[in-house]
Amino acid sequence: MSLTDVEKTAVQSPPRTHKETWARAALALTAVGWGANQFAPMVLLYRERLGVSASAAEAIFGLYAAGLVPGLLVAGPLSDRVGRRPVVTFAVLLSMLSGVVLMLGSHGLAWLSTGRVLMGVASGAAFSAGSAWVKELSAANAAAGAGARRASIAMTAGFGIGPLVAGVLAQWGPTAYETPYIPQLVLAAFALVLLARTPETVRRRQSGVLRGGLLRLRGFSDRRFVGVVLPLAPWVFGAATIAMVYLPGLTAGHVKGISLFYAGAAAMVTAMSGVLIQPFARRVAASPAGRDRARPRLLTQGVALVTVGTLADAGVAALSGLGAWQAVLTLLAAVVMGFGYGVLLVFGLAEVQRLAPPEDLAGMTAVFQAFSYLGFAAPYLLSALKNVASPSTLLLAVAVLGALTMVVTLRNARATADR
Repeated sequence: MSLTDVEKTAVQSPPRTHKETWARAALALTAVGWGANQFAPMVLLYRERLGVSASAAEAIFGLYAAGLVPGLLVAGPLSDRVGRRPVVTFAVLLSMLSGVVLMLGSHGLAWLSTGRVLMGVASGAAFSAGSAWVKELSAANAAAGAGARRASIAMTAGFGIGPLVAGVLAQWGPTAYETPYIPQLVLAAFALVLLARTPETVRRRQSGVLRGGLLRLRGFSDRRFVGVVLPLAPWVFGAATIAMVYLPGLTAGHVKGISLFYAGAAAMVTAMSGVLIQPFARRVAASPAGRDRARPRLLTQGVALVTVGTLADAGVAALSGLGAWQAVLTLLAAVVMGFGYGVLLVFGLAEVQRLAPPEDLAGMTAVFQAFSYLGFAAPYLLSALKNVASPSTLLLAVAVLGALTMVVTLRNARATADR
């Protein structure tokens, strides 16, 4: 097939009589989101029982982004040409393969590393093609914006429930290295059965696989996108992963009997806080004050929440003498970090929608998401610097970087307000 033929994606309207079909595609997103985040409490398991260092375990956690970024950039455009169902089906199957590989993780770090990269590719493919599929299946029977909300809720349900279930099974279930991955395999298998009966929304083309190449990146000629959106993007998942992985690793020693469950609960609290704040963030973005391009309220609020949350994390890390109360305070700080993650995600996506011409919207969204997943490296970087400074000092430095990010992005926002 030619790589140069240009043809618009033909989108078919789903039958109005099948109002529930969007839920089938949404379940696939939940299954893949579950697989993506179930590894959070397992990081602590491998540290406690296999003797894996904190930096090595968190580096493996971050390898997810190495697979996710190309998955995002490739799968979305590919699904525009070959259809949503084959891409999402591939993503669900790959997430299952990843789970099987991760079940072999007790035999060596290479299995864990491979499994995380595979899960990243699966997630990128599912989140790009699957989100579009849910929106298209919702279009005939739902109010404007309902499809995007359904896709977001489906993914976040997996993000939140997956680590909690994995933490419970790792803590109290049999064969702690294998059992936590089984529920996702069952859910993904069920999703595959439903996908086979889910209507396709894109007519497959026999030519024109790509328009200008799979990895054609968009938006880098836009000053506001480069100066405002991209600098804040890594803070989206940087905030989330610090709360999900790094802080629980510091405080889990005070709750030794339930440390794995605690790690899963911290991941769930962070993810769900990010979801609960998003309706408020959308209202702010839609308000007259929220549309002020020179003084973007959501940007200020999101970075301020992350900065305050990181300062709280630094204080918690310094209060090791509090015992179990330190673990409780970590969960409270996770709420603040989750709020910051949710607000910045809404701001970034809303800003991309304002800036992007229609033909570049998918590409610029993929670039923003790719930059946001760079934040997965945050726990590893903090652990790798443990011999340079104490955790509380490192977190203070992160808070300072957050404040600097606010200053720089607000200055750039004022300079590009007319855009």
